[in-house]
Amino acid sequence: MNGPDVLAAELAAPVASPCVSLCKMNPDSGLCEGCLRTLDEIRKWSAADDDFKRGVLAQIRRREQQIAFD
Repeated sequence: MNGPDVLAAELAAPVASPCVSLCKMNPDSGLCEGCLRTLDEIRKWSAADDDFKRGVLAQIRRREQQIAFD
C-alpha cells in the first residue's frame, strides 16, 4: 500500500479509544494519567465523530511530548 492508500484506510477505520484503563485525573494538569485526555474529551468521546476523535488523538501526541513522566 502506498501513502495515499494507507491514509484512506486509516480515515475509513473507526477510531479506537485511547483509554488504557488506568483512570486517574491529575489535579495539576487536568489530564487523565492513563490516556492524557481531559474530562471534557472523555465525556464527549463515545458520542463524538471520528474527526473529533482524531483531533483528540493529535492533542494526546502533543501532550506526550510536553509532559515529563516520572
